Amino acid sequence: MTKPLLRALARETLPVPPVWMMRQAGRYLPEYRATRERAGDFLSLCYNPELATEVTLQPIRRFGFDAAILFADILLVPQALGADLWFVTGEGPRLSTVTGPEDFARLKPAAEVHATLAPIYETVRNLAGALPPEVALIGFAGAPWTVATYMIAGRGTPDQAPAHRLIAEDRSTFEALIDVLTAATIEYLSAQVEAGAEVVKIFDSWAGSLRGDDFDRYAVAPARTITAALKARHPGLPVIAFPREAGQNYIGFHAATGADCVAVDDSVEAEWVAERIQPDGCVQGNLASRHMVSGGPELDAEVRRIRDALSGGPHVFNLGHGITPDADPDNVARMIDTLRENA
Repeated sequence: MTKPLLRALARETLPVPPVWMMRQAGRYLPEYRATRERAGDFLSLCYNPELATEVTLQPIRRFGFDAAILFADILLVPQALGADLWFVTGEGPRLSTVTGPEDFARLKPAAEVHATLAPIYETVRNLAGALPPEVALIGFAGAPWTVATYMIAGRGTPDQAPAHRLIAEDRSTFEALIDVLTAATIEYLSAQVEAGAEVVKIFDSWAGSLRGDDFDRYAVAPARTITAALKARHPGLPVIAFPREAGQNYIGFHAATGADCVAVDDSVEAEWVAERIQPDGCVQGNLASRHMVSGGPELDAEVRRIRDALSGGPHVFNLGHGITPDADPDNVARMIDTLRENA
């Protein structure tokens, strides 16, 4: 096993951690913006295997990351289940809503997602044949809780209040939605692996808004079910879990879910992560995305601090959340150069 990312996920402590970035293919790159213009709109780009392959490869060519992550979107799964999905320029995604049993009844069974998602699998196959031999290919999906919050509200919300309200008022419908999303996510990620993905990541961007037993029920349990099913189908498959803003709930997340790596956001200190989370397995993170905008000596110092704090165990260097559209590509190159200095 020579790919640095796979070595780290297998709990090997490397002299220089492998590095990639969430949203590394995106609007901060001029070549991405040009390709998206060719596609016409965001969803057309996601479903065009040729162009989706191209934008996934762009940051690999430019920066030499240790991993490529499939270019897609977490809301393709609800669309494949029958939800209407569209994007409003400057505002983000919109979906038809699931707010009661009648809406839920209109969704398709989880096993039927593949027809809609077939172009995504073609993109994965393209990437598996196009990436440099040392670069790992990551597939991904949104976690059921996070995807459900969008499906219930019809859009992103600051506090996920509509989803919390549905839990309080109609828990049976909410849990039925979580169950179908869990099953669909297993199908989707398994098909990505069959197409050539070597690692999968489960993004639970809104996990931090779950409290108490609800965190265990709707963040931990689905991640555990998805991970176990994938590992049963694909023995040895590494899984990265990202329960963003989980805080103290990061502790024990490896063991509770079976994930090989737990990604952490930048609301927790790397030194705390090294003490409380890294002993359980590989960790990923957690440079604040703002440093990709501001750059300078502060960027260098933060890269070195995080690298050194997590140098005693398996570590994948990444941001604490996705890179923002206003980031400077030169700062990305500076981050990688600083991380790999003296290597």
